[in-house]
Amino acid sequence: MEVRDHELDAQGIVNNAHYLHYLEHARHKFLNQRGLDFVALAQRGVNLVVVRVEVDYLASLRSGDRFVVTTSVERVSRLRFAFVQRIQRLPEHAPMLRARVIGTSLNAAGRPVLAEAVEVLLSGPKPNILDTE
Repeated sequence: MEVRDHELDAQGIVNNAHYLHYLEHARHKFLNQRGLDFVALAQRGVNLVVVRVEVDYLASLRSGDRFVVTTSVERVSRLRFAFVQRIQRLPEHAPMLRARVIGTSLNAAGRPVLAEAVEVLLSGPKPNILDTE
């Protein structure tokens, strides 16, 4: 991906909220590459939701910087899973951010369940990593 000028704050660096958008986009690409369509799941009454985000901002991206987001997934508990994500500036792969995004799935009644599609994802081959540029 590449930093766009409208993502910058008054200091000329990427506003911290935009990093969350980068991470979300990479998670959706990660799911799609594994045959899970976020929208289709919701239409079937399975909603993947974020319950916690832990972010370590290590350095700042600036206008025009190109970067990659790596994403892997792991089980946290019976009903929760975590996306482990990193943002690295290219071409040197300088670490910019580390994140752990904890999620679960909710059924149509809004109750936490680990959807079958997520179970399949978690039981897939490891490492389960996607680089999104």
